[in-house]
Amino acid sequence: MTQKPMTKTQLVAAMAEATDMDKATANRALEALTEIVTKEVANGGAVTLPGLGKFACRERAERMVRNPSTGEQIKKPADRVAKVTIAKALKDVINA
Repeated sequence: MTQKPMTKTQLVAAMAEATDMDKATANRALEALTEIVTKEVANGGAVTLPGLGKFACRERAERMVRNPSTGEQIKKPADRVAKVTIAKALKDVINA
């Protein structure tokens, strides 16, 4: 069964409750974490969040892709993409 993903408001409320801080402080902490991870990955680095996973930037080579509506083959230039590798601890909890 699929359920709706947790919203930012729900996440902030859960963080505030779990850490005994107010929602405004929890919101600032979440935004700071997001900003730190974003800056590091955008600069080509990687960030590991223990128990969750690793966020990294990966280079992709130039390649041929197909336009799904026309079937035309076009050359897509090299680019960079974010990659998330899920931690084994999280996989174990999910599959338990």
